[in-house]
Amino acid sequence: MEQNKEMTAQESLSLITETLNSSRREITRRSGKYYILWGVLLTVFSLLVYLLWKLTDKPAWNCLWFAMPVVGFLLAQLMSRKDTETHVQNDVSRITQGIWTSFGIFSCAVAAFTLIFSKLGTNLINTLVSVAGLSAELVLIFGLAECACGVALKNWTMKIAGFITGIGGLAIYYILGLGYEQMFIFTFAGVVLMATGLLVKRQYR
Repeated sequence: MEQNKEMTAQESLSLITETLNSSRREITRRSGKYYILWGVLLTVFSLLVYLLWKLTDKPAWNCLWFAMPVVGFLLAQLMSRKDTETHVQNDVSRITQGIWTSFGIFSCAVAAFTLIFSKLGTNLINTLVSVAGLSAELVLIFGLAECACGVALKNWTMKIAGFITGIGGLAIYYILGLGYEQMFIFTFAGVVLMATGLLVKRQYR
């Protein structure tokens, strides 16, 4: 009797483990197209802001960044309609959604507070330092979010891409310095994100 109970517990644990692993594989497979979507948007918006900033010499064009989440959300909703019939919410999907939602909230908050401080701040040096470091802060948060998703989904492609985005973007920031050239940090992040999506789709096709 005890042996049967023990076997039943082991079988239950194996079933739970297999279900979680299957869920991770399915979520990772679905994530590929969204990585490509956000990678394309990040690349397009970064180049658009770069060109407008360079042509007009007005950094105010950075406000266009606030439009990207809106555009991305609408496009992601359209893309997700095909998945509604087979997609089932579970702890793994909630964790990954929570990671990217938190990233979005933190990024918008950091950008908003930085812009407000740049307008209201009385100390010019502190204001310049704060605004100048915004790109580096955002790319680090972005890389951390991508890496955290890779940990949650047990996917090395996402983990490595997160490190490349965060640390590589930071290196580019220090190489290019201030001005409109710093937009290439986000172009780099967008290209890495697209590549990650393509690799994930190739892994789970």
